[in-house]
Amino acid sequence: MSLTALLADAGLTGRGGAAFSTARKVEAAHAHGAHLIVNACDGELGAAKDGWVVAERLAELVDGAVAIAAGSPTTYAAHRGSGTAHRLRAAGLPVLEVPARYVSSEESSLISLTQGGLARPMTKRQPFVRGGRDSDGRRISPTVVLNAETVWRAGQVVRFGPDWFRSFGTAAEPGPRLVAVSTPTARGVVVETAAGAPVLDLLTAADPVAVASALVDRSPGVLLAGLGGTFVAPGDVRGLVWSDEGLGRVGARTGPGVVEVLDPTTCPVEFVDRCLTWAAGESAGQCGPCMFGLPALAAEWRSLARGDHTAYDRVVSRISLLPGRGACRFPDGVAGFAWSALRVFGTHLDAHRNGRCDAARQQLQHDHDTPGRAHVHAR
Repeated sequence: MSLTALLADAGLTGRGGAAFSTARKVEAAHAHGAHLIVNACDGELGAAKDGWVVAERLAELVDGAVAIAAGSPTTYAAHRGSGTAHRLRAAGLPVLEVPARYVSSEESSLISLTQGGLARPMTKRQPFVRGGRDSDGRRISPTVVLNAETVWRAGQVVRFGPDWFRSFGTAAEPGPRLVAVSTPTARGVVVETAAGAPVLDLLTAADPVAVASALVDRSPGVLLAGLGGTFVAPGDVRGLVWSDEGLGRVGARTGPGVVEVLDPTTCPVEFVDRCLTWAAGESAGQCGPCMFGLPALAAEWRSLARGDHTAYDRVVSRISLLPGRGACRFPDGVAGFAWSALRVFGTHLDAHRNGRCDAARQQLQHDHDTPGRAHVHAR
């Protein structure tokens, strides 16, 4: 049986966030002799699983890449100066070192960088797995990008077969998968799981000392899928299962496989403020929604956090202008992130408008008393 047939039978989808059929991407890559880029950048906030694959399953990752590449060139992408880049290079593998910026590990950014361009998203007329030209007319040779976990899983399908793969997860979302979980006392713990697992079980696996239900109940909210994801109210987490179908009932998705339980001593409005400020600085500087829209949203949210009674409507207006207008989906993701924050943290926003957010004052004092405190866990 061919590799594409094996992957189709297994039902493997991309583990980087888009959940596109891996069989279809590999079929197109083989048809056009595409260069394979294995994306091990862990570019989302709180992401850690691709680095885990490189650290813990490197030989199996390489086996998967060899099977997918089918003789075409392969490059491994990792953030510049990272431990992941060091491990890949130490193993004698060709490494594309990528700037540690949010949009630089986006699919078309990696393709641009590996072909001599800048690590910025490209507007495409057709999928770059077929080759073609970018919006500036520069020729792009056929290239396919798959994230590290996806490549590792493809190797497992070859080794163990589609039936083994489908013995995990659900019929609609088969196969084992990794999730990076962060709690107030455990950062970036990679958990091996599958679709259908209770979210509370993921938290217990990552932080066994804490009682997951009590941890969530104390938290102002849980963030699923990072900066392009969704905040979920504590009361909605009980009974929630890790699958796109399960998370869909609270407007969320599995995405790149990231879960973060917010610290109960942290003001969520200030947390969102720091995230939006950071996002505004991550622009590739080439599209209006990123260059102007994200900084404007960050500024209006800052005003909202500081108690400006007129800022709420301006925040809503700024969010509505972001989706569907950039070269990549970065502003779309940030818009969804901000929408969900408005929905979940309404009580906290009311407290800010009334000038009585105790959590914010405690957080500001803690930041002041803790030199060098990281305001956003970016990677």
